[in-house]
Amino acid sequence: MKHYIQISTTVNHKKEAKKIARALIKEKLAACVQILGPILSIYEWKGKLEEAKEWMCIIKTREDLYQKVETAIKRLHSYETPEVIAMPITSVDKDYFDWMTTGTL
Repeated sequence: MKHYIQISTTVNHKKEAKKIARALIKEKLAACVQILGPILSIYEWKGKLEEAKEWMCIIKTREDLYQKVETAIKRLHSYETPEVIAMPITSVDKDYFDWMTTGTL
């Protein structure tokens, strides 16, 4: 059985989120990318407290495609150090699972 993951990344413009989402779907590296936002992120960067309005991409893909998705995100992302965090999908509806399988390489 194939294992699926959900990857998240954040960007500072909706246009960039859509660019990443479209590329991942076109390259069949993800079955679905949801874009949420704007969200408020608070973090420390280079010793300074930052606040930023961002857009979050939630990417559904197979675990074995993680490295290719990470590479694509880094290629398309404007941040010096983009967030690329993967979490396992431990349970999924069979019909949705089948759909995800047909949406990826």
